[in-house]
Amino acid sequence: MENTNSLSYLEVNPLTSPSASIICLHGLGADGHDSATMAKAVAIGTGVRFVFPHAPMRPITLNGGTPMRAWYDIHGLTFDSTEDEAGIRAAAKSLFELVEKEIQRGIPAKRIFMAGFSQGGAMALYTALRYNQSLAGVLALSTYLPLHRFLAEEANPANKSIPIFMAHGDEDDVVSPALGEFSYDCLKKLSYPVQFNRYPIGHSVCPKELEDIAKWLQERLQK
Repeated sequence: MENTNSLSYLEVNPLTSPSASIICLHGLGADGHDSATMAKAVAIGTGVRFVFPHAPMRPITLNGGTPMRAWYDIHGLTFDSTEDEAGIRAAAKSLFELVEKEIQRGIPAKRIFMAGFSQGGAMALYTALRYNQSLAGVLALSTYLPLHRFLAEEANPANKSIPIFMAHGDEDDVVSPALGEFSYDCLKKLSYPVQFNRYPIGHSVCPKELEDIAKWLQERLQK
């Protein structure tokens, strides 16, 4: 099923009465269909509704201004790269609205997960840590913590104890493992319950990672 509201999305299990929702955010240049393909490999039963939003089209500085689906502009992926603060904050606003929609559809905030790969993982972290109701958890894959310097003052107390599963490939040549580890350290310093999982892969996911994700989700869905 594909929605055509301001932030369009796909969803799986739209006709059931789910007990939880997972909002999955795709990476740069992908779309909700890519997230759906990845999520199908995570076998966690039919009681969960998956929601796969599509980021809007926008020119990307890192790619010479080529328009593609993206949550915000990317200038670079190094420690000193300029960040698109306005774009990140605007994307978060649209994702807050998507979480609110799930709540209006009957899923309690504490049963809603934010998940994402690469740029989508960055937005999952940014959005969940600032949301004003306690969410179930965050899955942040092959990614980093955007606008990390603002987190301490902007973090919402409602999600101070949100479980965070980070995963990164040791051979990632897009988002460096060092950037992922730096982000993990930032979260640890702020006392978030975060785990950082490393795999012998590049900028992708692997079967062992999907297995670990499924186990992590099952443990929290059973609570």
